[in-house]
Amino acid sequence: MSTVLSNFATWKHFLADRVSHAKNAGMTEETISTLAYEIGSFLDEKVDPKNEEERVLKQLWDVGDEAERKTIARLMVKLVQVS
Repeated sequence: MSTVLSNFATWKHFLADRVSHAKNAGMTEETISTLAYEIGSFLDEKVDPKNEEERVLKQLWDVGDEAERKTIARLMVKLVQVS
């Protein structure tokens, strides 16, 4: 995971690939967003940001309440689907 997180473009590609696989497996947008929220929570607690983009996301995550964090997670899923 470390190499995936070292470059934001690599992270977005990795996430896009996982979202695509989840959709192909029949997961709903809501389920994917819930998983993204759980992954975001894990990363916030266990992984130090490796680049400026991740630092900004962590800062936003840290100041957000639960609803705002869920929005960030949904937006990240949405971002990688259009990229």
